[in-house]
Amino acid sequence: MSNGVGSKHSIQEAAGGRQDEKRAGWSWWYLLLLIQFVAVLWPPFYNMAEPELIGIPFFYWYQLLWVIIGAILTAMVYFATEE
Repeated sequence: MSNGVGSKHSIQEAAGGRQDEKRAGWSWWYLLLLIQFVAVLWPPFYNMAEPELIGIPFFYWYQLLWVIIGAILTAMVYFATEE
């Protein structure tokens, strides 16, 4: 007795199509997130006190700088991959 509009079958087809589009949406932009991952998780690279910036040892200002850079990179990836 249904005319097919809003039937269970048509709703499942529409939902399945949207999920496939999202899964196929992988982008090279996500590789930018690897930059911050590698830069911060390799401590021998930044485990030193010199050079200082305004009296702050390199170890600390390097990590703080990556908090800011990480936020910028994350925002870039978000806006570039947003549908």
